[in-house]
Amino acid sequence: MKLRLISIALAGAASVCLIACSKPTSVAENPALKSGYWQATITLPGAEIETGLEISNDGDVYRASLVNGQERVRVSEVSFSNNELLLRFPAFNNEIRATLADGILTGELSVVRRYGETQVMPFTAIPGGERSPENTESPRHDMSGRWAVQFHEPDGTNTPSIGEFAQRGSRLFGTFLNPNGDHRFLAGNVRGNRFKLSTFDGAHAFVFSGEINADGEIVDADFWASTSWHQKWSGVRDNNVVLPDAYGRTFLKPGYDRFEFEFPDLDGNLVSLDDEKYRDKVVLVTIAGTWCPNCNDEAKYLAPFHKQYRDQGLEIVALLYEHFEDADLAAEQVRQFRAKFAIEYDTLVAGISDKTEAGNTLPALSAVLAYPTTIFIDRDGRVRKIHTGFSGPGTGVYYTRLQEEFTDLVTTMLAEPADLIDSLTTEETGSRPE
Repeated sequence: MKLRLISIALAGAASVCLIACSKPTSVAENPALKSGYWQATITLPGAEIETGLEISNDGDVYRASLVNGQERVRVSEVSFSNNELLLRFPAFNNEIRATLADGILTGELSVVRRYGETQVMPFTAIPGGERSPENTESPRHDMSGRWAVQFHEPDGTNTPSIGEFAQRGSRLFGTFLNPNGDHRFLAGNVRGNRFKLSTFDGAHAFVFSGEINADGEIVDADFWASTSWHQKWSGVRDNNVVLPDAYGRTFLKPGYDRFEFEFPDLDGNLVSLDDEKYRDKVVLVTIAGTWCPNCNDEAKYLAPFHKQYRDQGLEIVALLYEHFEDADLAAEQVRQFRAKFAIEYDTLVAGISDKTEAGNTLPALSAVLAYPTTIFIDRDGRVRKIHTGFSGPGTGVYYTRLQEEFTDLVTTMLAEPADLIDSLTTEETGSRPE
């Protein structure tokens, strides 16, 4: 019953938005909403995200973009009526609703998580430049460079990560790379011995903050994500730090030499790698979700990549694990995802976004450790490589390197005859010997 009510509520909200957003918002009808840059704040339980919002008009239609350092995220649905601003991010099913009063926007950010759980955070925005900081100290450290970072898990273990930072005066930019992906574009500042980086990009609502001690180490650091996640972390400078091999973390279980699945497409038709469409083709299978920012980065890359190489024999299929158990809601999310990136490869609704449950639907895999996970299959249907995670455009050289690796592997497989796999050793495939 609970899921049914969530489904009805979301469907109703979507219908209202389609009606409200189908008519462009007239600037003349709402003269009080200023165009230009707005400084926005999203309040999490233990920290504040400080981000930018650009509002403009083209003729008589309002447009908006989120600003996170070098990144601009276009808001696909913008509505302003009766002093009420609505910013919707349909690919992530999130939204900001705010009321304009005395020149200030005040409202809430709503983020939808797994099983339809909604997390709500206060939102405010003021026109013009940044708010005057409470701490106006000049930076005592330059954080530019590479850092070896440890995120401290509740069970006492540590997750290794890499911090890549660039500092200009008191302004700080960067990202974190971890074995499962990256935290995309972050921006913030350094004041005295303290620093903060944050982002809201339509999906992520993250704040990283901490102190730099006399030895130049990051200590007393916190990571807040939306309303339900808090984690301590620390870091030291290390130009040589590396992460575990992304091609070695996920593999086929002993006894499996093929990767198999059967899931419905958006029309309810079951699709598998045994279908004629995939016969004698090089196939990339991505395990992903429309709610996942790293998966969105991968889809933005894979959509044109597929169009470039499909005439040479490349096919791509996305197995999408969604936040909703309701099949119709999940399918609607996937349709919006396809439209957002102009995807022409198959997108299948595979299940719920829980990694353990996703792993149960794919018994040949050792585990589903990250969204996305990309499986490279040659013309004979054998798994050649499995890449866990995705380093997106916010990671700079890491993203360039990943694109080069993907291109080299795919073009090599496209050039091979279908029977070449018979001469390959186990180590050259994505399986492990018993």
